Amino acid sequence: MLIYKIFRAPEWAALRRDTTTTGAPIDVTDGYIHFSTAEQAGETAAKHFAGVDDLFLIAVETDALGDDLKWEPSRGDALFPHLYREMTLADVHWAQPLPIIDGVHQFPAGAGFEK
Repeated sequence: MLIYKIFRAPEWAALRRDTTTTGAPIDVTDGYIHFSTAEQAGETAAKHFAGVDDLFLIAVETDALGDDLKWEPSRGDALFPHLYREMTLADVHWAQPLPIIDGVHQFPAGAGFEK
């Protein structure tokens, strides 16, 4: 199963440069890296990245994360994936820009992001 991380361009550039990351500032504060499922990603973008341009959507395969990935309740008691270790560039299945058009982030069509 793929899960998703939204990074600002400098965060994505740093992961590509350094090959590891402890995540965005909120991840460092919380002590784990926040991910979303395809169904949760749109709400995550709207809630935490409203109006923010120059984002990247990073896809990670859950099977590669092993026991360091925990599913924990968050918004509305929905289970969200949280990674309790550094994320590595090798964890990245794919990455692509997450453009914003008319104030709405444009997720890839046909990948389960539709509501």
